[in-house]
Amino acid sequence: MEIKKVKIEMPDGINLICGQTHFIKTAEDLYEVLVNSSAHIKFGIAFCEASGPRLVRSEGNDIELTQLARKNALEVGAGHFFIIFIKDAFPINVLGAVKSCPEVVNIFCATANPVQVLLVEDEQGKGVVGVIDGSAPKGIEDERARKERHDFLRKIGYKL
Repeated sequence: MEIKKVKIEMPDGINLICGQTHFIKTAEDLYEVLVNSSAHIKFGIAFCEASGPRLVRSEGNDIELTQLARKNALEVGAGHFFIIFIKDAFPINVLGAVKSCPEVVNIFCATANPVQVLLVEDEQGKGVVGVIDGSAPKGIEDERARKERHDFLRKIGYKL
């Protein structure tokens, strides 16, 4: 089998969570998870149904993000693949709740970085074998970079 790459289309300032799920009610259940996580979060969800009519199912409270999720899910096209695009929140704010959704089997990534989904395909369909999330490291963190990390986390309110 050949490994293929699908580049996820994602505007700046948007985060994504993608993974694998297993049931037709995923879009609605993930909608409830996200809408209950924050009054301000905007999101779009899509997942690829793997049997029956095999449609890309979607929900969201932001039309553009929902359309973006549909487009990317269809492009990936792997059975039970799901993708969530988020703005006005970060994956860290919702990831625990997404993981606890009964249909969610696996999370491939949660990021604002450029993402490529790695796929294999045969006569049955496509499967995700991994993702490329961002870029490779350039080196080891030194004391200056460590201080910058500490300062940044406090500036954005994630640490005291």
